[in-house]
Amino acid sequence: MISLSKLNGQPFTFNAIYIEHIQSNPDTTITTTSGRTFLVKESEEEVVRQVKKFYQQIGLLRVVDKVGEKDR
Repeated sequence: MISLSKLNGQPFTFNAIYIEHIQSNPDTTITTTSGRTFLVKESEEEVVRQVKKFYQQIGLLRVVDKVGEKDR
């Protein structure tokens, strides 16, 4: 889950698993896999950062530490 704000400033929690795409027009618009759209105050870059962090926390996006890793 990620924390976002509606355009009126009201905070809400969003399940990032259901995000299909994010774009700025100029407001940041999130479209879900079911076709619903949400306008948020956060920038597209901030939403992407939060989504990546959430995916890392739940193991969907693995952070690879290159130090000591053998070349493949």
